[in-house]
Amino acid sequence: MRLALEEARLAAQAGEVPIGAVVVHQPRDRATGKPTAEAQVIARGHNQCEALKDASAHAEFSAMREAEQALDNWRLSDCTIYVTLEPCVMCAGLMQRSRVSRCVYGAADPKGGALGSLFAIHQDQRLNHRFQVTPGVLEEECQALLRRFFQTRR
Repeated sequence: MRLALEEARLAAQAGEVPIGAVVVHQPRDRATGKPTAEAQVIARGHNQCEALKDASAHAEFSAMREAEQALDNWRLSDCTIYVTLEPCVMCAGLMQRSRVSRCVYGAADPKGGALGSLFAIHQDQRLNHRFQVTPGVLEEECQALLRRFFQTRR
């Protein structure tokens, strides 16, 4: 999560909403579920919606696309996404479609969060894939970064 916070700070420096994300890949044996190699950061991203004039340029969306290229595979089943703010519907949907193993986020997003606050895409029984979610990791630090950013904008 500290690496995701570094990415969020880069976003803030660029005038973007300070959200950062990191994708960690840890291959696992399909039969036993045990790791077959060390966990490795394979992608990073931060918000770039303003710079790219692209509504989909969210931190986790960008990081996941980079991870797909790094793995040469659209399935991210051995990956954990670390993100500083609870993902929106678009990003949570991509996590579900990409078959991520887990998402770890810092601050909850009561106005747009799709992994527990408004929706629970990660555990929706109607969908073909469910994944683990760990909320509240370095929550205060993540919230403080967002709060500072928006206070300077008002």
